[in-house]
Amino acid sequence: MRVLLAEDDRPLADALTAVLRDAGFSVDLASAGDQADFLMRTETYDAAVLDLGLPVIDGLSLLRNWRDAGIAAPVLILTARARWADKVAGFAAGTDDYVTKPFEPLEIVMRLQALIRRSHGEPNPVINVGTCSLDLNRGRLLVDGAPVALTAQEYKLLAYLFLARDRVVSRTELVEHVYERDCDPDSNVIDVLIGRVRRRIGREVIQTVRGRGFIVGSSGVDA
Repeated sequence: MRVLLAEDDRPLADALTAVLRDAGFSVDLASAGDQADFLMRTETYDAAVLDLGLPVIDGLSLLRNWRDAGIAAPVLILTARARWADKVAGFAAGTDDYVTKPFEPLEIVMRLQALIRRSHGEPNPVINVGTCSLDLNRGRLLVDGAPVALTAQEYKLLAYLFLARDRVVSRTELVEHVYERDCDPDSNVIDVLIGRVRRRIGREVIQTVRGRGFIVGSSGVDA
């Protein structure tokens, strides 16, 4: 999953970026409101972590503008403001969750995972497809009850496909949600990843829909 992190405190932003990447997220970092606004309007994100105290454009104004523009990506607000009135203003502007500084970085990971699951209509952190069981909270895959190791990119691809199960996902969509903005993967990189994952979990789990992309959880298409 791909996340926009809008935070101007560089040590905090670097620490959060490291934790999020370790948890399987691709992260694009913005240190000012205008940069965050540009990225959100031109890139594709599964969620955003938004500091209210950003320079140039504050976080609350950004959030209102995004919602007015129809941008529905889940947003988790970070703020040093602990007053209830500030939280009310955040939720009124369209935030999905709210965390007051200081916080434990792993709390951000867990809240983001929950927000993204809910945006896909998935309340359970463990997704079962055939003999596969993917635990999004632990970043762990079991096949026939046995753990299967995945690289970071393989895990990101599989997690996105599992969250989007029963829906055809194009190669372009997978690139947008698996890789960060500065990455420029080769045109066949998704097919290579799909092939590697299939060797680990079985070809029948990820099926190919010719001319459209890939699907998990349905039958009757060309693998």
